[in-house]
Amino acid sequence: SDFAPFAFHAVGQPTLDPEVHGKSAICISILKLPLSENYILDLFIGSTNGCERTSFAFLRQELPVRFANILKEIDLLPDKLLSTPSVKLVRSWYIQSLKELIEFHQKSPDDQKVLSDFIDTLIRVRNRHHDVVPTMAQGVIEYKDTFKVDPVTNQNIQYFLDRFYMSRISTRMLMNQHTLLFDDKSGSGHPRHIGSIDPCCDVVEVVNDAYESAKMLCDQYYLTSPELKLTQVNGKAPGEPINIVYVPSHLFHMLFELFKNSMRATVEFQENSSTLSPVEVTVVLGKEDLAIKISDRGGGVPVRKIERLFSYMYSTAPRPNVDDSRNTPLAGFGYGLPISRLYAKYFQGDLNLYSICGYGTDAIIYLKALSTESIEKLPVFNKSASKHYQATSEADDWCVPSKDPKNMAKQSAAS
Repeated sequence: SDFAPFAFHAVGQPTLDPEVHGKSAICISILKLPLSENYILDLFIGSTNGCERTSFAFLRQELPVRFANILKEIDLLPDKLLSTPSVKLVRSWYIQSLKELIEFHQKSPDDQKVLSDFIDTLIRVRNRHHDVVPTMAQGVIEYKDTFKVDPVTNQNIQYFLDRFYMSRISTRMLMNQHTLLFDDKSGSGHPRHIGSIDPCCDVVEVVNDAYESAKMLCDQYYLTSPELKLTQVNGKAPGEPINIVYVPSHLFHMLFELFKNSMRATVEFQENSSTLSPVEVTVVLGKEDLAIKISDRGGGVPVRKIERLFSYMYSTAPRPNVDDSRNTPLAGFGYGLPISRLYAKYFQGDLNLYSICGYGTDAIIYLKALSTESIEKLPVFNKSASKHYQATSEADDWCVPSKDPKNMAKQSAAS
């Protein structure tokens, strides 16, 4: 059945207003709270019962708001994209999850069964949304294959997907944090971690783990792989290990993607060499930033292609075949780099590429060294956001060269 319309207020909590919006309408706050790593830690530290009640009281309000925000933006997508089977499926998942979360708004946090049911709901919602990334990607492919995508629409979809996937990172972070700490059936996880956050994340250890995982794949595919050359500089405490408050799984995701790209480029560019140049990694902790630079001798890419590597519409890998919506492959959609950059930006960091065509590429991950400055970067639905979905194009006031270099051989033959 169709989901009832939303009503948004500047401040408030989710409420039902059947007289104004019908019996099944939901009025929900548009206010979202960007959280710092410290706040997330504080939210879950304390006595077990009190902690779980505090987390429940916060998430039952915050999660529906975040789901409602992104649902409003989904509805601003082009009608032809919204009508694709994959996007309709994703939208139905969000609506169903929002309905289930709203059910807890009036329930007492002092009831242990309510707390237990809430954990079961979070796990069900998380499992339902497991394939959101590839399914939305498939919807974009369906749209591109059926309709011509103009540059303005392409830009609008890029804007939406950045916000959509960032929203997903944030909701999964909060749901994982709650279930890891309070679900007795999920296991204790790493003894040092508080949920998914490591208060003393060993950055070099994560670098080595990501390298070994990427090396294993590279060896399987190419029967060889470049070595790792690692340098670490602790500018805050020289000689000491480099540790920060961070989510190791997020850092691993970024590093693994960058290592895969560097190894593939190095092996293919140096296929006729007797030895492969190592992938060089430099980890530097400063007063404000932690930087991880991954340098390769993989031939680099032209400057004009750098921004394409962060586009959801562009991939150098073959397009995957999708036979089962529950087992949609991610490889080939070209989402590795753009989503890795979102993970970096989630806590106010960044991920940039610098390339020298014919030589190699430097990828740099920037993270906040201070947990007090590691605050969530969240999309917020408002009038400014809605303007980005208006398909208008203004004339460029700079001359625009062709996107691809001229083929001088063909031009000489023609003359």
